Amino acid sequence: MTSLSTLVRADPPADSLPRMLARVGLGLGLVFAGIGHLTFSREEFQAQVPSWFPVDTDITVLASGAVEIALGSSLVVLPRYRVVLGLVAAAFFVAVFPGNLAQWLEHKDGFGLDTDTKRLVRLFFQPVLVAWALWSTGAFRALRPRRD
Repeated sequence: MTSLSTLVRADPPADSLPRMLARVGLGLGLVFAGIGHLTFSREEFQAQVPSWFPVDTDITVLASGAVEIALGSSLVVLPRYRVVLGLVAAAFFVAVFPGNLAQWLEHKDGFGLDTDTKRLVRLFFQPVLVAWALWSTGAFRALRPRRD
């Protein structure tokens, strides 16, 4: 298994135009979502904070928005660290999944997800975001054992 410090110091795998475009698209999407957390979609994002979460709902939304802006910006402007950033982005998408699950289980409306069916279908898109983060950054390739 490759250590995180090795991934930070190592040169990232060769990039391709499709991966670069996917990475930049993901980064810009995260920046847009982060800005939404802080401004125009703040109340909608509050619907995704589980009722059991121990931190104030608004603070959670603001903090996650700041993380999304920082992570998204980094994906765009720091290609040298794209593998580590891909791992961090994938971990972030896993970390916020309980909020999506809670939105479904607690029957909370937000972002047009006004039925349990819509909220359930949305859950299946989170693994897509994880895979997108890992593929677009080359993290899948970087983590594969090398054959000598």
